[in-house]
This record gives sequence, structure tokens and C-alpha cells, in this order.
Amino acid sequence: MSSTTANPIDVREIAPRDRHAVIFDRFDALRVGEALELVNDHDPLPLRAQFEGRSAGRFEWNTLEAGPDLWRLRISRLRAVPVPVVADSCCSGGACCG
Repeated sequence: MSSTTANPIDVREIAPRDRHAVIFDRFDALRVGEALELVNDHDPLPLRAQFEGRSAGRFEWNTLEAGPDLWRLRISRLRAVPVPVVADSCCSGGACCG
């Protein structure tokens, strides 16, 4: 699937406690076929696990660059997804960022 990529998110410039919430907000705003690009200083394995938990089958994860000092990846929206809202959640429909 070809996708349009929005402006990259340089995660290194976001406070760690806010990173996942910002990323999920941006992902949730994507239309089908659009993608976001992330720039990070480490392999974002916990983020990948959260995507699998909340959006399994609805995203595509492509690693563009894999360290050791810089990671770049593209996360594409595959289909529209209603985001569950959990009343006692701190962020991102239950995908708490810590």
C-alpha cells in the first residue's frame, strides 16, 4: 500500500511522559492510506506493543532506519478504527504512556 506521510514527529523533542499520547493522537487523526514518520534515539519496542494491543491489523509498521543512534519508522493507517474511550484512562484510550 502506498501512503502519504505527514510531517515527521521527532520523539526526542517530546517529554517522555507525553510521547505515546502525542503519537496516538496523530495516528488517530490519520485517514486511511496516510502515515506518520517517527524519529527516535532508541528502538520503540514498547510503542509497537501498544500499537498491537490497541490497533492490531489496522496499521503497518515499517522501519526506515534501525540505529544504533537513530531510528526512523513509518506507521501507516490501513483502515478506519473507532478509538475506545476508557473513563479512568490517563491518555490514548487506555494505551497509557507511563
